[in-house]
Amino acid sequence: MKSHVAEATRVNKMYEWEDLRRSRARYIAGVDEAGRGPVAGPLVAAAVILPAHPRIPDLNDSKQLTQKARERLFDYILETSLAVGVGIRSAGFIDEFGIVAATFSAMKSALQMLELKGYKPNLVVVDGCPIPGLEVDQEALIKADSRVASVACASIIAKVIRDKIMAEFEKVYPGYGFAKHKGYCTKEHVELLRQKGPCPIHRRSFEPVRTLLADGLTGNALTS
Repeated sequence: MKSHVAEATRVNKMYEWEDLRRSRARYIAGVDEAGRGPVAGPLVAAAVILPAHPRIPDLNDSKQLTQKARERLFDYILETSLAVGVGIRSAGFIDEFGIVAATFSAMKSALQMLELKGYKPNLVVVDGCPIPGLEVDQEALIKADSRVASVACASIIAKVIRDKIMAEFEKVYPGYGFAKHKGYCTKEHVELLRQKGPCPIHRRSFEPVRTLLADGLTGNALTS
């Protein structure tokens, strides 16, 4: 019983940040991303605007949830939110402009999608660092994905969409295990990289892909 009460208290606290700001900001957009660390696949950012006083059960930072829980909450968030925006930047974009620029570019695209849906944010809260050049009030919070409900929702949306993309890439480039490791640099992934060589969705600017390419290991998929 105590654990259920503690969990309910934790979830309720995630709504406090936005509740305290709704008097001056009608639409508050929480922003987060998935895919900064992997050596393969895109970066996905999401922006979510929740209605006043939403209640999404068992809400948490996506990293603290199982895949099954994330997928269940994904549908719930889509049904509950006022608007959801998504921005995606490919491995090629990341290699050309860098992961930081790709992150902020994807976040801006996600916010622009909200506007296209008729919901222009009055306030943006982002996990980590502020988004440069944003023409709207924003607050950047450390660990916002575990402190602010809309950011937690954005983290789930971004993670689930990216996982689905990587599962589809497993069909296009079979044998790399993308559906399992999602492009992260696991021991299994590194071994497959050495055996097969990088494919087109591997980030050439990331290690160990960069070193493998420098050593002449291109792989059939990359040169076909």
